[in-house]
Amino acid sequence: MKTRAKQTLFKVQPYVPGRPIEDVKRELGLKEVIKLASNENPYPTSPKVLKAIAQAAKSVNRYPDGGCIALRQELAKQLKVKPEQLIFGNGSDEVIVMAVRAFVQPGDEVIFAKPSFLVYEIASCIEGAKLNAVPLMPDFRYDLKAMKEAVTSKTKIIFLGNPDNPSGQYISNTELKNFLKNLRSDILVFIDEAYYEFVSAKDYADSLNLLKIYKNLMVARTFSKIYGLAGLRIGYAMGDAELIDIIGRVREPFNVNSIAQAAALACLKDKAYYKKILTQINAERKYLYASFDTMRLEHIKSFTNFILVKTAIGGKAASQGLLKKGIIVRDMSGWGKPEYFRVSIGNAQENKKFIKALKDII
Repeated sequence: MKTRAKQTLFKVQPYVPGRPIEDVKRELGLKEVIKLASNENPYPTSPKVLKAIAQAAKSVNRYPDGGCIALRQELAKQLKVKPEQLIFGNGSDEVIVMAVRAFVQPGDEVIFAKPSFLVYEIASCIEGAKLNAVPLMPDFRYDLKAMKEAVTSKTKIIFLGNPDNPSGQYISNTELKNFLKNLRSDILVFIDEAYYEFVSAKDYADSLNLLKIYKNLMVARTFSKIYGLAGLRIGYAMGDAELIDIIGRVREPFNVNSIAQAAALACLKDKAYYKKILTQINAERKYLYASFDTMRLEHIKSFTNFILVKTAIGGKAASQGLLKKGIIVRDMSGWGKPEYFRVSIGNAQENKKFIKALKDII
């Protein structure tokens, strides 16, 4: 069967998710395990959202609204875009896959940063694209000049994570405007803003305003991070209506389930709750920074809900040592940064246990 399968599949290094808590408990015989590996929101979602989920669960015998109409209308109103400028996916990951599927043919080129979110590379590889990975600069920021210089006549998509995963760094408004200036209009510029709610920088790129100018721009966001709906898988993207129509042609029918739609809509109507969560995450980020400084551990200042940490023993040894103590973090060896591990910002109790365990192993 291997010879009959799509040959590009065998060039793909499958995405490896963070290990499940129950799996680690069983393997190591631990009663308590803290997961700080997948950039999840450590706080429970809003009570109003849980109520909406319970209500929606009563109708799971019916197919979901394929157009996400109620959610689409509310989101369009809040973002001040037209409803037809929105597309929804089973997480923003699916929107990435749909964009590549719609625009990339074998031999086309896709540009992205290295290291960056692995789905950009995986989705492009499957479609037979030539992968053009541009290394991050020494300060872990995007080398936008080099990315622009990498453009050829075969370039179809450029992926920009803003902020990026795993670096946690962001692209400023001036940087993005300069990047888009004089760029060919037939190149899709896909901006992944999965972590945009965590950014407090005043010069953060105003992508929604740029959507009014550039018809080849697409901006994706998710309900998995600050809204805590990672288990329901729902994300979305915005762009010119014609662009969204093209990508919508490869969307699977009913790709967003009814419970996810109801939960996302409830999230949008309870912004005050998530503002409190953001305040807590910001406070815990400062606690972790202070702890790393005390331990004299190099770390990258982040504009997300995760932090890259460098240790003398390396990311793999640190991750394995923490795992034995019931703390799951992410070794960055697979991203080409073997000296680092990535830790998600947990709640106060989780972060204190993580720091204690980290002190023990180093």
